Amino acid sequence: MAYHADSADLITKEVLTWQGFGDAGRELAQTIADSDYDPEIVIAVARGGLLLAGSLAYALGLKLADAINVEFYTDVDETLPDPVLLAPLLDRDALRGRRLLVVDDVADSGRTLALVLKLLREMGAEARSVVLYGKPSSEIEPDYVWKHTAEWIVFPWSAEPPVQASR
Repeated sequence: MAYHADSADLITKEVLTWQGFGDAGRELAQTIADSDYDPEIVIAVARGGLLLAGSLAYALGLKLADAINVEFYTDVDETLPDPVLLAPLLDRDALRGRRLLVVDDVADSGRTLALVLKLLREMGAEARSVVLYGKPSSEIEPDYVWKHTAEWIVFPWSAEPPVQASR
């Protein structure tokens, strides 16, 4: 079964370890804390941004967090024609006028992040973005980036195929 991070056939790739993820989360949190932005709510772009969003929420002392579900990648280097929002959707009224930190794992094409930022700003929120990795192919530059790479990225949470029932 193929899975999103099945990169065994790739000769070069960026491999992030759990230790590296922990270090990256703290470094990004410090960069955000040192900036002129004081977010009120962390919004994870699910699924890729969920773990980093939790890490940043704790590191920044933020209690408010939510997630927006977007599907785009279907396999290694395979995407849908466009990113698609999936239900449930965020509460517009709760976000209007708030300072949001939108979190994803990578800005690859940047199209998912661009879609989410546009949507949140149209809801009347102030939104800035943070990613672990930025790619040169991204159509937008996130506000905060831990590292830039052109390689395929193997994240520790998706390095193995999904578990299956052992019967």
